[in-house]
Amino acid sequence: MRHDPTLLNVIDVEATCWEGQPPPGSVNEIIEIGLTVVDLRARRRLARHGIMVRPTRSGVSPFCTELTGLTQADVDRGVTFAQACRLLVDEYGAAERPWASWGDYDRRQFARQSKADRVAYPFGHPVERGHTNAKAVFTTAHGLRRKPGMSQALRIAGLPLEGRHHRGEDDAWNIAALVLDLVEREAWPATTATDR
Repeated sequence: MRHDPTLLNVIDVEATCWEGQPPPGSVNEIIEIGLTVVDLRARRRLARHGIMVRPTRSGVSPFCTELTGLTQADVDRGVTFAQACRLLVDEYGAAERPWASWGDYDRRQFARQSKADRVAYPFGHPVERGHTNAKAVFTTAHGLRRKPGMSQALRIAGLPLEGRHHRGEDDAWNIAALVLDLVEREAWPATTATDR
């Protein structure tokens, strides 16, 4: 299943965040990686996963907990960022399998944090290769002038919001539903496996 060219990983990350500027010395760090595996040929979501990630240069603020529902205690039980990247490669074929996210934030955050933590970028190289910005595809397919947020896109597509918005596992599941809607509309671009 890992190297099947019809499979797509849909990724959504949650990161440490604050109302306003981060405290001195703190940086945005991934605290949850949501992943839904999509079978593009069968046009269905196969599996959903959530990986809690323990931050090392920041903490979970009250604002972040209110937004995501995640607490410092939740993420303290998580794996390191390096371990999470290894899981993505070993368990979910991230180095070979194409992937998508809602916008470019997730791709950029992985690139920034990989560099800062001196961890191999898990999705192959170059950083842009193998990634599809589902928000841009949706915007074009629906002839919109502005790129909608995920929950607004679900309303436009007539799809329900399942789970809690701003939880990586739930958001990846919902983004995967939008990807499948685009596949049904024949608007999803052909994806190819990433070369290593």
